[in-house]
Amino acid sequence: MIRSIGIALSGLLVAGAAAVGFAQDSAQADLQAKYEAKVAEAWFTDNGFTDDYDVARQRSKELGKPIFTYFTRSYSF
Repeated sequence: MIRSIGIALSGLLVAGAAAVGFAQDSAQADLQAKYEAKVAEAWFTDNGFTDDYDVARQRSKELGKPIFTYFTRSYSF
């Protein structure tokens, strides 16, 4: 009896872990879609902004200017 309860609880634990993993994957995919939509907007693409650190370093070196960084997650709202 105790063994069957343990097996049942183990099954529920595995199912619960799978559900949490799926929810996290879904949330991550949603955030990625929001991010891609945000950086495709004109204010980002038409102003010479970049989200690639290596590109920013190269431009900084070529122009002799410092890198200005701004960290946000506005696409997550």
